[in-house]
Amino acid sequence: MALFNQSLEINERIGGVQGKAATLHQLAGIYADKGDVDEAIALYNQVLEIDERSGNVQGKAATLDRLGNIYANKGEVDEAIRLYNQSLEISQRIGAVRTQAMTLRRLGDLAEQQGEYTKAISYLQPALEILQRLKSPDAEGVSASLDRVMRNS
Repeated sequence: MALFNQSLEINERIGGVQGKAATLHQLAGIYADKGDVDEAIALYNQVLEIDERSGNVQGKAATLDRLGNIYANKGEVDEAIRLYNQSLEISQRIGAVRTQAMTLRRLGDLAEQQGEYTKAISYLQPALEILQRLKSPDAEGVSASLDRVMRNS
C-alpha cells in the first residue's frame, strides 16, 4: 500500500489527474478483492469524480462497470443493473466494444440469476458476437452461458 500512497502523493504534487485516477482505481480493486467493499466503493466514487472533471468517458465506463460488479456481489441487483446500464450507454456511445461486451455479459448473468432467460439471451447474444469478432478468449465463457440459458428457457 505504501507504493500506492507514494504514487498518489506524486500525482497530487505534479497535477497528474489521470495517474491519480489510475492509482485510486487499482487501490479500489485491491480493497474489493480483500472484501472491504465500502472502501472500494468510496475509492471508485473518487475515480468517477475525477473522470467526470477530466472528461475521461472511457475511464468512467470502466469504473461504473467495476462498481456494478461490487453491487452485484453484494446482492444489490437493482443498483448493479443501474450502474451496468450507465456503463453500457457510455461504451456504446464511444465505441468501447470490449467494455460493452463485458457489461452485456454481466447484465446477461444477472438476468439469468433472476430467471429472466429471454432478457439474458438479449444481452448474452450481442456480447458473444462482439467477443467473437474481437477473437477474445472470453467468447468461450459467454457461449457456455448462452447455451445454458437457452437450455433453461
